[in-house]
Amino acid sequence: MTNPSRPSFWAEKYQPDYPPPWDLGQAAPPFVEFLDAHPELTPGKTAVVGSGLGNDALLLAQRGFDVMGFDFVETAVARAIRAAADAGLSAKFLQRDVFELGNEFAQQFDFVVEHTCYCAIDPARRNDYVQAVYEILKPGGHFIGLFWCHDRQGGPPFGSDMKQVRDRLTTKFKILSFDLAQTSIESRQGQEYLGLFKKTLAIASQLQQSYKRVPQPVPYAL
Repeated sequence: MTNPSRPSFWAEKYQPDYPPPWDLGQAAPPFVEFLDAHPELTPGKTAVVGSGLGNDALLLAQRGFDVMGFDFVETAVARAIRAAADAGLSAKFLQRDVFELGNEFAQQFDFVVEHTCYCAIDPARRNDYVQAVYEILKPGGHFIGLFWCHDRQGGPPFGSDMKQVRDRLTTKFKILSFDLAQTSIESRQGQEYLGLFKKTLAIASQLQQSYKRVPQPVPYAL
């Protein structure tokens, strides 16, 4: 039985002579369109989770973002580092478990970018994934996600739908936009949704309000 939670599962997909089947060989076209349409976004410190061979990370670096890519697989990280060097870009890449990033990079990023990471992980861990993204974003930081939502059985890539993704993200983020991507590659047309989400402080506020409602002890008078 395949286990996408193990690095060895993904390492087998990275053969020397050809890219893994999900790699586009370029940045995802919806990201290019998104950045062109949002010149008001001030480049900042950016994490690309499940960065693979680095295509999307390198696009962001070209646009002035301070990029750090994270991937489970040592081979992918090494190849992404070489690609950045060949392109003369300063993007950095590290081998890390996405679910553990909060231990090392808590509240360090202005942006987190997702593309085919959500659909690659064990669906039982999707809430953990959303929490991991939330933890590494600065307060008020933005999550940019391109979600591949298909209905095929099995995986990875595992299926999902827009409503499931939306419902899960609204527990942690304010949805600024979330729409069907118009420039997806042909094989994913009608299946990819691009969203911009803002980290909220709603949970912290709720905890604070709950604390205020707890009766406080009356000081003992001598």
